[in-house]
Amino acid sequence: MSHIPKIETKMGPSDLKTAQADFASTFAAFKDANDQRLAEIEKKASSDTLLDDKVSRLNAALDSQSKQIENLSVSLSAPSYSPTVNHEAKSAWSSFIRTGDASALVSIEGKALSTSDADGGYIAPIETESRIDGVLREASPMRCIAAVRSIGTSSFKKPVSATGAASGWAGEVDTRIETDAPQLELLDFPTGELYAMPAATQALLDDGVADVDQWLAEEVRDVFAAQETAAFVNGDGLNKPRGFLSYVQAANGSQAWGEIGTVSTGVAGGFDIDAPVDAILDLIYAPKSRYRAGGSFVMNRRTVNDVRKFKDTDGNYIWQPSSKAGQPSTLLGYPLVEMEDMPDVSAGGAAIAFGDFRRGYLIVDRQGIRVLRDPYSAKPYVLFYTTKRVGGGVQDFDAIKVLKTSA
Repeated sequence: MSHIPKIETKMGPSDLKTAQADFASTFAAFKDANDQRLAEIEKKASSDTLLDDKVSRLNAALDSQSKQIENLSVSLSAPSYSPTVNHEAKSAWSSFIRTGDASALVSIEGKALSTSDADGGYIAPIETESRIDGVLREASPMRCIAAVRSIGTSSFKKPVSATGAASGWAGEVDTRIETDAPQLELLDFPTGELYAMPAATQALLDDGVADVDQWLAEEVRDVFAAQETAAFVNGDGLNKPRGFLSYVQAANGSQAWGEIGTVSTGVAGGFDIDAPVDAILDLIYAPKSRYRAGGSFVMNRRTVNDVRKFKDTDGNYIWQPSSKAGQPSTLLGYPLVEMEDMPDVSAGGAAIAFGDFRRGYLIVDRQGIRVLRDPYSAKPYVLFYTTKRVGGGVQDFDAIKVLKTSA
């Protein structure tokens, strides 16, 4: 059951600027402390424990401040909501959410809203669905970098060429040599039901919720984003999306179609202490050049803490903070997207992924969000069982590569 919403002070651009200034100051202190640590390691083959602790504290502070900036950016960039509104449908929907009276819903001409199941749930109007999709897009890191497609059925099937179509050159009147037919594979992306159950008191619904669409969207946003991101990374495809790490993995260059290529750090459970950046560079150049232009790194915050300390051969830190609100930090010039469901650095673990996720991974959304109003199961609270059907999987296996911390 979700927490009852509270009135919060509105954050503005000045708060974001202050947070960014604090972050820049902490990052400067982190670089100074880490430079001292690296110098001691080079000089003594070890570093002072107090200095290690200081670097760790500053690293943790950078994580906290980065999250604060991300939350402020999401709040300030929340999509404006001014589509063409069916006022009759909106009024009927608001009445249903507040009071449970569905009589106006079923009487609307054209069936703008219709019963979705035997338990009395209703399909939300397009304005509500757009509001939820909008806030989910802002909160879900995978939706920011992957391709997203809306469908009207429970599954999306896509034929792809496993070998690539043959081609050639010919003059205007030259005979065209018959090319070999491509080997086609059928990708199937079924959708699974994603659900959340926000709660409210009847008094809140009567007095405190001015915009029921906004309230419902904000209540389900974080739950939906966390659940689907976990599936986009590690999902087994059973009643949920299939995660890009769930596919068979093989050494890059030897993988077959349907497998994800991997690069090794050369050290079990970590990076080469003398040249930690080399493996990351190898990962960047593992995909073909056409995928690198749209490439992004994906890893969890603990791995970010590790790579944040790395320098290139010129002594420059390879991790750099975002220079613009709402934009990700970068690693060797490529966007770095944090996903907490990525594995930690461990022996044989796939700690980092890189590639063009927009070409490599497809998210499919079944049109229609359903809401069941339940005032009985958790009195005095009113529950709103909200469901959305989502699927996903890899659509181009050449576009995504994985770095494994293994020998």
